[in-house]
Amino acid sequence: MEFFLTSLLNGLSYGLLLFMLSSGLTLIFSMMGVLNFAHASFYMLGAYFAYQISSAIGFWPALVIAPLVLGLAGALLERYGLRTVHKSGHVAELLFTVGVALLVEEIVPLIWGRMAVKYAIPRELDFTLFSLFSTSFPAYRGFMLLVSVGMMVLLYVVLTRSRIGLIIQAALTHPEMVGALGHNVPRVFMLVFGVGTALAGLAGVIGGNAFVTEPSMAAAVGSIVFVIAVVGGLGSLEGAFIASLVLGIIQTFSVALDYSLSDLFAGSEVALLHDEALRSLFSIRISQMAPMIPYLVMVLMLIFRPQGLMGKRE
Repeated sequence: MEFFLTSLLNGLSYGLLLFMLSSGLTLIFSMMGVLNFAHASFYMLGAYFAYQISSAIGFWPALVIAPLVLGLAGALLERYGLRTVHKSGHVAELLFTVGVALLVEEIVPLIWGRMAVKYAIPRELDFTLFSLFSTSFPAYRGFMLLVSVGMMVLLYVVLTRSRIGLIIQAALTHPEMVGALGHNVPRVFMLVFGVGTALAGLAGVIGGNAFVTEPSMAAAVGSIVFVIAVVGGLGSLEGAFIASLVLGIIQTFSVALDYSLSDLFAGSEVALLHDEALRSLFSIRISQMAPMIPYLVMVLMLIFRPQGLMGKRE
């Protein structure tokens, strides 16, 4: 019971962090049709900016300033970069975002070095929130849960209850009509791109000190974010939320499970286990397979439900 509850809480906090990161990507794709390959780079920059700002004036100002700076940078990137290459088609947009990601990947080590930086958890949150049997649950994990849930609720309210949210939703399907009504659709696109990058930066701020802030952190989560987008359904925030929680919980549990198929057949005579290759395959432990499980889920989803959990078949 202790293992189950602890892994479930850790999986929820990790899954909600993934949703915070993937929600921005989903927003951008749903409106602009662009798979932003530089999205994880904004996550990394959020962590590094927060480290730099917190070293100077503290964590709490960094929690606000870093996402705002990255949101502004994302808006400028859309205005003077993506909008310029848009006329050349989606392939040009895709290559542009890949170029931005590679550029950030080279700039970060030049400024902060190739080693992990000491981006520490704030002292105000560096204590045990509660204990489950003999396991302590850190207060910072609870803070991550709170911020992620708050962001999710705010995003839902803005998109479904506010005027700007209604304009954004209308611009998704009828941009010409929204423009005819007097709304500046390109400016709405710029706003959405800026909000998406700000969400990635916020995920970096609260995730960088919980895990590790180093130059390869974008590559570590970048592929997982696209898996979530595919499994949840491209352009679906609801699907991204469900996929983030499911994959976060599955990966957290699988990392801690030190079992293999050979353990299941231990003590019994199974003909297949006499084959050397199958015996080696069956001896692979679940914890060893944990990094590839999200990709296996994505492959199965593409085979049996290509549109994803909440996506719509075109």
